[in-house]
Amino acid sequence: MHRLLSISLGCVLLGTASLSAQKAKPEPADSFYTIGKLMMPNGVAPEIGGLGVMPDGRIAACFHHGQVALYQPKDKTWKTFAEGLHEPLGLLVEDEHSMLVMQRPELTRLRDTDGDGVCDSYETLWDGFGMSGNYHEFAFGPVRAPDGSVVVSLNLASQGDTIFKEVRGQFSDIGVPRAEFYDNWKKVGKDVGRMYSRVPYRGWVVKIDPATGAAVPWACGFRSPDGIGFDAAGNLLVDDNQGDWRGTSELFVVKKDGFYGHPASLVWRKNWDGRVPLQVPVADLEKLRTPAAVWFPHGHFANSPTQIVQIPSSKAWGPFAGQTIVGEMNSPKILRVLLEEVGGVWQGATLNWLQSETLKRGVHRFAFANDVLYVGRTHLSWAGSEGIGTITPTGKVPFDVLDMKITPKGFRFTFTEPLDETSGGAELWAGEHYTYNYHKEYGSPQIAKDEIEVAKVTLSADRKTAEIEMPEWTLNHVYEFRLDNLKADSGRLLLNPRIAYTVRKLAQ
Repeated sequence: MHRLLSISLGCVLLGTASLSAQKAKPEPADSFYTIGKLMMPNGVAPEIGGLGVMPDGRIAACFHHGQVALYQPKDKTWKTFAEGLHEPLGLLVEDEHSMLVMQRPELTRLRDTDGDGVCDSYETLWDGFGMSGNYHEFAFGPVRAPDGSVVVSLNLASQGDTIFKEVRGQFSDIGVPRAEFYDNWKKVGKDVGRMYSRVPYRGWVVKIDPATGAAVPWACGFRSPDGIGFDAAGNLLVDDNQGDWRGTSELFVVKKDGFYGHPASLVWRKNWDGRVPLQVPVADLEKLRTPAAVWFPHGHFANSPTQIVQIPSSKAWGPFAGQTIVGEMNSPKILRVLLEEVGGVWQGATLNWLQSETLKRGVHRFAFANDVLYVGRTHLSWAGSEGIGTITPTGKVPFDVLDMKITPKGFRFTFTEPLDETSGGAELWAGEHYTYNYHKEYGSPQIAKDEIEVAKVTLSADRKTAEIEMPEWTLNHVYEFRLDNLKADSGRLLLNPRIAYTVRKLAQ
């Protein structure tokens, strides 16, 4: 009898434990955001190079094979606006009859001059950059700057192929004469670097006057800067992909005349001294460069970051309104970045905003309209997907990290709802810190890795804020926290428990 009772109680306890384990799982992202999709227009390759919103609410999209089409959400129909463009990778709506599109050879203004809904004017606004014919010379943008100018970015060429015998623009013979590109490519390909800049302004960000087409080369040192945008304070943000001179993918706060790490584009810098960029000592490059504000740890944050946009200041987006998000090509996710300026140096954190298999990979371009986020996907023969998805907030707010800032003693975390009373335990704030090599090789492992030691945790009166104190710091390290065991007062677990802060300067 007692044995049977013990077995019965064991079953009950096991069932209770199972229920508890089930309740301990984080809620799925789909419960906070409804993810849908649009039907694509017939006859197009549904890889999205750019998205925009027309004044009347229609969605403008440019496609890999050169079409621009307008989607009417009211009746779910598409209408072709323009055709014949060359690999457009960005779109900016100007007004109800005009938009700018960045295609491979130029920034083009498309206009509907007679009001019939179809483009009848293709005007070159700016084409003052070089083209060598290398397959990897992509062109991204434009985005609108606070001063009304527009910003574009230009990809480097790839060692995977040579150049055409006919090029556009000045050619740089620094290090490798032009003839050797054709006569001895297999021999000298390694000498030009994994990614190279032989024509202007490859590896640069450029600002352009949309009225005159006058352009100013703004900053250099980029590799594959697919994502450009502005934060709520008007700072120019540019992200770049892991590769040579990129230990991991990075995000920069960009200033005029800055150099951001990849040396290939230095040959187009005013008054460059003629040195071969790949032969410049790393110590000299370190003196020139501005390090990334945020490192995206490779593998579990971003492998290939894309467009940068602000979440609209709307009640629909809850506490995240006004924050900055970044797309990711290789996995089905969108990230948030939390930036701050400390003593004149930009740094900050990254964490997932939304991760769901329903979202699909290849998140490339964004457009917010009427509290819906339109997501354009691409793959360009690499990792990714196709089509346009939609993300609509359900009104339910996740338990998540809302903000993270550095303090003189550690970090201050702010949450979307109160933590439970046990959250002051230092053992719940686990993590590790590490850094990356800055070198010409492709990528870098996480090096100088060590566990984060937390000495003390102080919760605010409302338990929405936690300040952690650490006995020591290491500059130029990522501090990545794994907060899987934190709970809200309601018992909920964090939707996104991993967050990584790049420390460049200590708070005073």
